[in-house]
Amino acid sequence: MNIPNDLLYTNEHEWIRVNGEQAYLGITDFAQHHLGDIVFVELPEPDTEISVGESIAVVESVKAVSSVYSPVTGMVTENNEELENSPELLNEDPYANHIAVISISNPDELNSLMSPEAYAAFCAQQEQEEEI
Repeated sequence: MNIPNDLLYTNEHEWIRVNGEQAYLGITDFAQHHLGDIVFVELPEPDTEISVGESIAVVESVKAVSSVYSPVTGMVTENNEELENSPELLNEDPYANHIAVISISNPDELNSLMSPEAYAAFCAQQEQEEEI
């Protein structure tokens, strides 16, 4: 499982890459693997205000429909329109294909996100629970 060291993670299996006041949001390798073949992505509208924990997008696969939650409060400044015609890009490389960019309103919220090490431990625990 791929867990890049330059990202922050949520317990809902989203990642964000912080670049100044902008956060690039996507789903993790763990998420895309468990979803299976992704066939549709409902993207957020630009200029939409969102709160931490709010559903921002929907990812549909052959196995399930899953909401993507915002790890930060802010405004959606753009979405990745490439995913509308090629949702499978999230399977091919979930870290190279973000879902949206969010202008961060409250940088302190970043402190509640997981480091790559903490996220790796969290995923290992979830894998263990699935085996039971």
